[in-house]
Amino acid sequence: MAGAAVLPVAVFGCRPRVAGGVCFLEEQVVLHAAGAGCLRLHLEHKWHNFIPGTEKSRGVQALAVSPDRRFLAVSEAAGQQPVLAVYELTAERARRRKVLSGEELPARLAVSLAFSPDSRLLAAATAPPEGQLSCWLWEKQQLAAAVRLQAAGGGPCQVSFNPQDNTQVCITGNGFFKLFKYSEGYLKQMNLQRGQPENYLCHAWLSEEEVICGTDTGKLCLFETGELHWETSLEYRKTPRNQEEDTTKEYESGLAFEDNDLQQHSLPQISAVAAYSKGFACSPSPGVVLLFEKTGEKEVYEERQEVWLPQDLFSTEPKKSSRQDITCICFSPSEEMMVVSTNKNQLYMFTMFSTKLIREKISYFAYMNFPLHSNSITGLDMCIWKPILATCSLDRSVRIWNYKTNTLQLCKEYQEEAYTVSLHPTGLFCLVGFSDKLRFISLLYEDMHVFKEFAVKKCRECLFSNGGHLFAAVNGNVIQIYSSITFENVTNLKGHTGKVHAIKWSADDTKFVSCDTHGAVYEWNLSTGKKESECVLKTCMYSSISLTYDAKIIFAVGSDQTLKEISESLIQHEVPAYDVVYTTVAVSRSGRVIFVGTSLGTIRAMKYPLTLKKDFSEYQAHAGAVTKMTVTSDDQFLLTASEDGCVFIWKVYDKEGVGVKGEQELEYAEEVLIMRSDIDEKSQAILDLQICVRDLKTESDYELRLKDMYCEGKIKVLEENFAQEIDSLKTKHQILQEEKEKQQLQYKVQLSELMDKQAREVQQLESDSSQKLSMENEKYQELQVKSQKMEEEYEKQLHNLEESKIRAVAELKEHYEKKLKHKSVQLEEAKENIRKQIEAREEMEKQIYEDGDKEISELKDKYEKQLLEEKESNMQLKGEIGVMNKRLNSLQKELKDRNRDIEEMRLEQQKLQDIIKSLEKDILALKTDVKERTETILEKEKHVYDLKMKNQELQNFKFVLSYRIEEFKKQIESRENDIETMKKQISEMEEQLEQFRKESVELKLTITQLQQKQKATAGEVHKEMEKKQNMETLIKRFKADLHNCVRFINDSKQMKDGIRELYTKYVHQPGMVEAQAEDTDLQQQYKKQQEYNERNLAVLRKKSMKDTEMHHTAYMRIMQENTSLIKEINDLRQELRVANAQVHDLQSALRLNKNKKAIQDTAPSSELLSSPAVLRLNPEMEHEKIIEMQQLEIQYLRDQIQEMEQALNCPGSVSFSQKSS
Repeated sequence: MAGAAVLPVAVFGCRPRVAGGVCFLEEQVVLHAAGAGCLRLHLEHKWHNFIPGTEKSRGVQALAVSPDRRFLAVSEAAGQQPVLAVYELTAERARRRKVLSGEELPARLAVSLAFSPDSRLLAAATAPPEGQLSCWLWEKQQLAAAVRLQAAGGGPCQVSFNPQDNTQVCITGNGFFKLFKYSEGYLKQMNLQRGQPENYLCHAWLSEEEVICGTDTGKLCLFETGELHWETSLEYRKTPRNQEEDTTKEYESGLAFEDNDLQQHSLPQISAVAAYSKGFACSPSPGVVLLFEKTGEKEVYEERQEVWLPQDLFSTEPKKSSRQDITCICFSPSEEMMVVSTNKNQLYMFTMFSTKLIREKISYFAYMNFPLHSNSITGLDMCIWKPILATCSLDRSVRIWNYKTNTLQLCKEYQEEAYTVSLHPTGLFCLVGFSDKLRFISLLYEDMHVFKEFAVKKCRECLFSNGGHLFAAVNGNVIQIYSSITFENVTNLKGHTGKVHAIKWSADDTKFVSCDTHGAVYEWNLSTGKKESECVLKTCMYSSISLTYDAKIIFAVGSDQTLKEISESLIQHEVPAYDVVYTTVAVSRSGRVIFVGTSLGTIRAMKYPLTLKKDFSEYQAHAGAVTKMTVTSDDQFLLTASEDGCVFIWKVYDKEGVGVKGEQELEYAEEVLIMRSDIDEKSQAILDLQICVRDLKTESDYELRLKDMYCEGKIKVLEENFAQEIDSLKTKHQILQEEKEKQQLQYKVQLSELMDKQAREVQQLESDSSQKLSMENEKYQELQVKSQKMEEEYEKQLHNLEESKIRAVAELKEHYEKKLKHKSVQLEEAKENIRKQIEAREEMEKQIYEDGDKEISELKDKYEKQLLEEKESNMQLKGEIGVMNKRLNSLQKELKDRNRDIEEMRLEQQKLQDIIKSLEKDILALKTDVKERTETILEKEKHVYDLKMKNQELQNFKFVLSYRIEEFKKQIESRENDIETMKKQISEMEEQLEQFRKESVELKLTITQLQQKQKATAGEVHKEMEKKQNMETLIKRFKADLHNCVRFINDSKQMKDGIRELYTKYVHQPGMVEAQAEDTDLQQQYKKQQEYNERNLAVLRKKSMKDTEMHHTAYMRIMQENTSLIKEINDLRQELRVANAQVHDLQSALRLNKNKKAIQDTAPSSELLSSPAVLRLNPEMEHEKIIEMQQLEIQYLRDQIQEMEQALNCPGSVSFSQKSS
């Protein structure tokens, strides 16, 4: 391990709010921003490949992958300068290909990047209001073109290339949507923005001409070739119903979100958009992605599916976890998978299915591997028995990771913030210090169970001993030692005056080392509970310490930017950090390598023994300060955590690239804890499931038998039906063939007539076109003569303009040179003042230090004398000792106050240095202004050249416009003819509608009459059946009574009485039965009549409702057609006006040039007064004519609408009177 190196093997974390922060490299390989670089992750095999950023990187701000997925572009801030770097992804380890030069880069950081389809150009955009769009030929490290972006306010900005055009670039932001065309070193704008400006948050190309944009007000805008083609507004989406009920209860009970969240709920905003082959996906509100697909009929996109973020079951507030802002969406190359990233460092995935296969509209994402930390990590620890590590964070969660399999084993969120965590050597328990208590937690199979709580508030450090029988917890400036078996407080280590920042156990658990904020490092003997050695340096606030395996050497880091080697109570070596603060330190078990974490997030590996030279290897890792660091017991892995919420696992290698081998390869334990109640629940669940399986088997067997029976019967019925249908279809086929032959004969006749008509029309068109061509040739010759005259006039004007421009440039140069001299004088005066102030501050500091040293020496002498006197008179002056101790404390406080004053003076000195730096920046800004002014002069010269070219284009354009005006006039005439034909068709359609309505009413009446007849016959059949049943029952009773009478055949009296009873029972009863039956028949007939009348009433009401609806729909359809025709007429008129205006501009320009020439010859002073009058005469006349035409047309359209309303109202009133009759 003499020359060890480290390589990142796994990264658990994600960087939020990075433009293009997630993208696919292959079907199962995802790339996303993490720490101070990017991470390649294989979803199936779980391997990680970290791509570090440039030196002193503060993290990735934007990234882009080329369309062929060979190159990666990254925008990051290295120190105070922006950096654009391009990496090659084809190798196993990504290789930095090019770094674009910092001189030509914009002063601000690029917030969006994009590759061209052929991967040759790289577009970079900086955020407004001082925005800039630049295109690079990145392989040559050459700036191809750049253009400034003027915007009203700040906000996100996105750039992208047309997927099928290497030269077309789209950029959106707050108040602008622009399309640029790259050609010959320039970016020319292609579109003109119309309407009110929107704050476009994101966009995506759907095709070669279509771009979909999302705004901060929830609008989706589809632009086609730069023009707004389609627009829709999305509403704020609430969670599905099963979650809505819970959220409403929370609102009622006062547990709703904060005010900021409520403001976000009021308005939707589309934070991310991504396109795929069938349509696009967007996120209109937190926690949801909507999938839109194109409809074939109207070429409009419709919503097909909602995909929601899942609720985090480990969270204390699962409903809030599903309301995260989605910042980036991407699709896999086969579009089988969608991955999104959120503002809380989380990554989710969703497998795409066809919308036709999915019945439910709502679906849910799943975590991409596992949930990650969303805030700064405050604690990290590992154990010996298992390959696991524990982390805790300010996001109130505790997580257990497996660094061998790169998986998350356990996760749980608590109500309080977690400050520190420590794993028991067995890996079955952990200690977590929360803001309210210290908790001893059992790590179960699927949960974390709080076993014991200790009254230690805001415990910032806790640590198990290497044997696991003890643990230490920091309570303010006291270290408490507990037994992990009996949970008794064994000892309390007192002596620190500041807050304890770090603690460490020796390998044999006999010694204990701690450090605090007042620069003290103490070594404790646990058997006596007293200090063995101490090293105090009050000018340093220690943040971390580490011990060698034999506990003889202590390594400490703190605020003084050095690494200290302490042994035998003395600082043996101090290694400088070179303008960086060391935050953590860890030593390998062998003691040959020391690892240090910095405030910039980098990791440094140093050899032991330490040297004063810059002899270390530095690795880019985190985007924030490294908070915790540890080395595994076998020296195989280095584990680091940071404020950016990322956990890095580093493999330790020799310099030759061979992995470090321990003395013996450890065999990790596989035991886990589980609660007895969980075992009972699972066994009971297994029994219940077994019973359910048996029941389901019997039910399925029975259902299969029933289905077989049912299917056999259905097959027979279907066979019979199909045979009948086949016969009927054969007859229909014959009839259709006969009709087909008739229609063919008719169409042949019609075709011959149409061909004759077409031949005649072609002859007429040829004759007309020949005449028009001759006229146009004559006009063209006249225009050529005019254009020659115009060229001569323009050349004279350009010569005059060049002379005036040269004079203006000279005047501007003199003016700005005077300004520069004045500013330089002011800067020199400011520098002299600052120097004087710095000298005064230095003198004050020297005096304060001298006075402080004198007072300290005097106080030392006094107290030494007093201590000698007190030792001699110790028995007599016990009371005075207390008074002297109070005086000592007061003097110590005074010393602390003096030290604070010194620190304040240092801070003021730093502020003055910052002022000097700001003034130097102002000087640089003035120099850049001078450069910009020179650039503007060059741009004006280019503008003059462009005006010459435009003049030639206008001359060509004039001829085209005159030809288009005539074409538009013809189109207007054809459109007016079409309108008249459409009106005739409308009237014919209305007559057909009335005929169809009358026929439908008659058919419905006949249907109702037939149905009533059918019901009446069915009732009569039912009555006859009832009568038949009653007669059969009477016959049965009569037979039974006769059988009883036959028994008394020998006794005449009884026989006679029985026959009489039969007579009275069966002879008189039928009459009564018939009378009752007649009454019931009358009642039933009355009921039938009543039901018949009610049905007629209902039918009439339905008919009247349908008629009114038919009239209303017809009226609305006619109104829509009228509005569409009016829109078409207005569009044509607008095009005519534009053409007329362009022609008028050309004519006015020609007149103006002639007038100018005449006026220059006669009176040059009246040049400014005459030119505007010529330009303003014709537009006023044209505006008045246009207003009169529009007023006449509006009146004509109003009359037409009134006539249509009267025509619609008349047939409606007639039909209603017919129904009432």
